[in-house]
Parts: sequence; structure tokens; C-alpha cells
Amino acid sequence: MKIAIDSYCFHRYFGECYAGLEQDPGRRLTVWDFLVKAQAMGVEGVSLESCFIPFDEPGVIARLREALDARGLARVWAWGHPNGLGSGTDAAAARDLERHIGIAAQLGSTVMRICAGGRRTRIASWAEHKSGLVHLLTPLLKAAEQHGVVLAIENHIDLLADEMLDLMQTFDSPWLGVCFDTANNLRLFEHPLAVAKKLAPYVRATHIKDVLPQRGDPALFKTWPSVPLGQGLVEISEILQVLQQQSYTGLLAVEIDYLHPRFRDLLGDEEAALSDSLVYLRQAVRNVQLEPVVLR
Repeated sequence: MKIAIDSYCFHRYFGECYAGLEQDPGRRLTVWDFLVKAQAMGVEGVSLESCFIPFDEPGVIARLREALDARGLARVWAWGHPNGLGSGTDAAAARDLERHIGIAAQLGSTVMRICAGGRRTRIASWAEHKSGLVHLLTPLLKAAEQHGVVLAIENHIDLLADEMLDLMQTFDSPWLGVCFDTANNLRLFEHPLAVAKKLAPYVRATHIKDVLPQRGDPALFKTWPSVPLGQGLVEISEILQVLQQQSYTGLLAVEIDYLHPRFRDLLGDEEAALSDSLVYLRQAVRNVQLEPVVLR
């Protein structure tokens, strides 16, 4: 397992702020700045959000691959923020996803995080939801195989664990897996460790995230802000043990979305929270590696 960070940790600095929850930091980062930070933090890999890539720059993907190779960084190409395939309703998004499979291959990424949808697009009927996703994903898996890129669907506050499991078993394809976000199913009132045990055989990428609730409606995103790893409710160490038992060797990509106001006041910004998270994650990985693997 490789320690990594997702560029979404710096979403405010890429120009995206949650309305009513976050403030613009008043300065911007580029993807090149992000890579400098990743190297300084000593991580082994990065997950790169495609929405923050300056595609208007000529040859940007070739330059990006060169920069990643020069730094020895493993990579996951991340597509689909915020609404992905519209929970199986957006054919135009599917065409864009297919284009990005080629971009992932060009970048040298063998795993591509995708979003089937998001909390805004979730369909109440799983039968309808699944039917739309199967229709859109079936031809995309052929493209994925042609390019040698595994599509890893994130549990993006849109899919319950059993729904994700159903999707994996329906396709039963080596070209489809899971990008497991350790906290998102807690936002859907599922136990993250139980979700990990169900999905671990299919995990091909991760978002390692911790959350701690605030007062308010538990159905709302703002009630479940991110915190530095080890400061919230998610059983990170136990989840790492589950991944270890399944011989997962991919990226452990720390992600921070909406940083808890308490920790923003305490630490100042996402970068400080990210640094604390990396300290915690490195120790947690060392501890897991020292423990004997017991398959259950």
C-alpha cells in the first residue's frame, strides 16, 4: 500500500468552494504547485482530479506524465466530480468518461477513479439506478480493457454498500473495481468498517478520509465535515487491516473535502490537516504491516 494524497484536498485553492460553508482562500494553486507539495510531503503517489487540470495548456498530459515520472509518483486519474454519470442517466458524461480512459492511459495510470453519480443524482429505486449504470458502463468496460485501465467506481454518497457489491458481482470484470472512500458511507448511515469488509475484494483505489459530525440534520453533507485522520469516527486502522488481508497494494490517497470548522480554526487550513493526516496514516500502515495477516 502506497501513501498518497488526492488533489481534491486543495479544492479551494483550485477555485472550488462549498457555497455557504467555505471561503475563497484568496490565492490559487496549479497542478504543478500541487506536485511540488506532494513531493515535499514525501508521498508515494497522487490521485489527480481531472476537473483541476488546465486542458487549455498545449501538451498538458504529456508534461504531467513527465513531471510524475521525474518525481517517481504513482498515479490515479480521477474523473467525475461532482455528478459523474448522473447515476446512469447522462450519456454525454459517458462519452466524456470514454475520452478520459484514453487520457489515463496516456498519463501512465492503470487505475481511473470514476463517479457513477453523487448525492445530488442518487435515484431512489435501485433497480432503475442499476439499469442505467449497466447500460452506460457496459461499453465503457470494453474501452477500459483496450487501454489497460481499470475503472474504479467511488462510493460517492450515491451507492450503498450492497448496491456497490451488486454492481461488482453483476459485471464480474477485472476492468471494474471500487474506489473506496472510507467515510462516505457513514454519511449514508452505514458502518465504514462493515462496508470495507464487503467491498475490500474489489478495491482498486481509495480515498482515506475521516469525518466528525456537527450539530444539525444528519442527512445533510455539512453535518459530516472532514477531520485529520484519527480525529473522527472512522476506524482507519481496522480498515487498513481489512485491505491488507485482501493484499491491496494500491494508493492510500488521503482526501479532505469540507474541513471541520473546529480544525480549520485550530490548524489554519487543509494543508496542515493533511500533514497531520499523513503522520497518522504512516504510523497506521506501519502498525498494520507488523500485524500477522489473518484471513477470515
